Amino acid sequence: MLGKEDFQKIWAGNEKVKIPKSKEPLKYRLIQAQYKIRSMISRLDSYIAKMQERDRTLFERVVEAQMSKDHTRAAMYANEVAEIRKITKQLITTQIALEQVELRLETVGELGDIYVNLIPVMGVIGELKAALKGVMPELSIELGELGDSLQEVVIEAGEFSGVGGVGVTSSPEARKILEEASMIAEQKMKEQFPELPAGGLASSQKS
Repeated sequence: MLGKEDFQKIWAGNEKVKIPKSKEPLKYRLIQAQYKIRSMISRLDSYIAKMQERDRTLFERVVEAQMSKDHTRAAMYANEVAEIRKITKQLITTQIALEQVELRLETVGELGDIYVNLIPVMGVIGELKAALKGVMPELSIELGELGDSLQEVVIEAGEFSGVGGVGVTSSPEARKILEEASMIAEQKMKEQFPELPAGGLASSQKS
């Protein structure tokens, strides 16, 4: 097992200790992970804005169809709106959860407490990767790559500290982060998206 001084050298990248699988210091790899997450959050912002614009256009068409008594067309547009909102909620949930992940990584950078902070983070990333597979496949792949790189960091930290390997599962803390993100996303959806006209919604549910 490596001593505290050895760990600090490896953390900062000044090590002459033989163990790391990667040539890059742990701290640098966590900074890279933060940069990738910020990039994902920014892209999600743009994508959510596009979905909101599409929702606005379709919502207006639902209203127009309702006003002209074209219930079939109103139902068709209402179905599209419902699908867009389902996807948008998932994207907002992902964005909020990634913001929490970024905060955790910043904490790791300050304390060097990898195990406590990264295990929940990896659980969150794994859940988001699965959820986005059919929504934003490219982001799902990136999350998978990010999860792999963070797992390497955890494994190396375990070797430094003498802690055994840890399976990457969704911990209670990871589930709590995701549940809170989902609740906030639900509230944002209520605030930012108007309710569908009752007639269009009823027609949509019948179809």
